[in-house]
Amino acid sequence: MNDEDSGRIHVLCVDDERDSADLTALRLERIDGRFAVGTATSAEAGFEYLEENDVDCVVSDYKMPDVDGITFFELVRDERPRLPFILFTGRGSSGVADDARSRGVTDYLEKDAENRYQVLADQIKSAVEKARRP
Repeated sequence: MNDEDSGRIHVLCVDDERDSADLTALRLERIDGRFAVGTATSAEAGFEYLEENDVDCVVSDYKMPDVDGITFFELVRDERPRLPFILFTGRGSSGVADDARSRGVTDYLEKDAENRYQVLADQIKSAVEKARRP
């Protein structure tokens, strides 16, 4: 990573609904100019993105047609154990949240939460800062 890029926070947003992924990317980049957000519309496409790009944090939907967000998290964790992973879902529940946290997901946020994009941005910055510490 070069000096110019050192302050950037590279995020991968995985959501099977392209408009939702694009909106999340746009809102995060508007909230903080350090965010550079790529998108994928499936777990498979997310894996391909991770293989080809440096990523500081993954933000993933929970309910997707190929695999759910928790399964995707576990697959990512097998390859990149320190990579922060946040579930950002519109179809969650307290049971999903509890399951996600018990399996080690970094954070969890429902898409209908008040100030959701600001909260998500804060969660990402906090998780990445923690992960970058030696």
